[in-house]
Amino acid sequence: MGINIATMTYDSVDTLKIIEENQGIEFPLLHDEGITYVNALGILNEDYDPDSRAYGVPHPGIFLLDLNGVIQAKFAEEGFRARPNFDGILEAAANL
Repeated sequence: MGINIATMTYDSVDTLKIIEENQGIEFPLLHDEGITYVNALGILNEDYDPDSRAYGVPHPGIFLLDLNGVIQAKFAEEGFRARPNFDGILEAAANL
């Protein structure tokens, strides 16, 4: 489908490098410095206080962007144990 994939997390760059090497990941793992994008996208999980080790955890989600970087579709869940339905994501991607 000509889709590029990237992930974004508040985890440190060192942690992302370890994950990339250990899991053989071949797509970009992006570090969200200071949870800038988590806040801008309004997906911060507010269950954690700023002094908590888990502060910065976003609600899990997937965004589909067009070639201009404009968000065309959003898929999200409130809890970290659930993930968006992959069939729906593929359908939406095919329609971009």
